[in-house]
Order: sequence, then C-alpha cells, then structure tokens
Amino acid sequence: MENIPTVEKLPACPVETTLTLISDKWKVLILRDLLPGTKRFGELRKSIGHVSQKVLTAQLRQMEQSGLVNRKVYAEVPPKVEYSLTDVGYSLKPILDAMWTWGEEYQKKMEK
Repeated sequence: MENIPTVEKLPACPVETTLTLISDKWKVLILRDLLPGTKRFGELRKSIGHVSQKVLTAQLRQMEQSGLVNRKVYAEVPPKVEYSLTDVGYSLKPILDAMWTWGEEYQKKMEK
C-alpha cells in the first residue's frame, strides 16, 4: 500500500496534491459510486466492476487514511461495514462532474 503523504509532505503543486489523493483509477470510481450515498463493501465491488477484493480494500484504506472516506463498522454477525464520503471527499464532486462532462464530449467527438 502506498503511503499517503502527511500535510508536511504534500507536494507544493496543488494539482499534484489532488493527483496524489485520487490518481488511481479505482479511487476515482470509488468516489463516483459513493457520491450518491453510503454503500457496503459488496455493493462497491459490484458497482466498480473488475477490481479484486484485495485492491478495493487497499484503496478504501488509503482513502480513509487521507480523509476522503468514512468507514463504519457495525457490531453484527456477520460484520457489516459501510463506506461513505467525508465532507472533504464530497468536495471532489465538481472535479468528477468536470471529468464526466469532458468524457461525454470526448466520446461524442470520437463517434463522428
């Protein structure tokens, strides 16, 4: 698992800081899938697609460590774990919206 930089070790460039936090394909898809609301691990894995359990777990842990995702464990048998975005994680919505819009426009241009 890569180390998430501490505030003292964040890159000087704000764009690089953002990329450090969400540069992995799976992290962006996790953000996309948590924007509408809380999901359980199995729901995330199903909605994201071809991600292994190990990779998804590692990505979620990194995102939790960096303050983008909340993890709530319920004392049940079997254990129930839910993931949701923190306010900081949700603040990435305009970036994801812009990526969506750009991707849509690109797809349309390439279909011509």
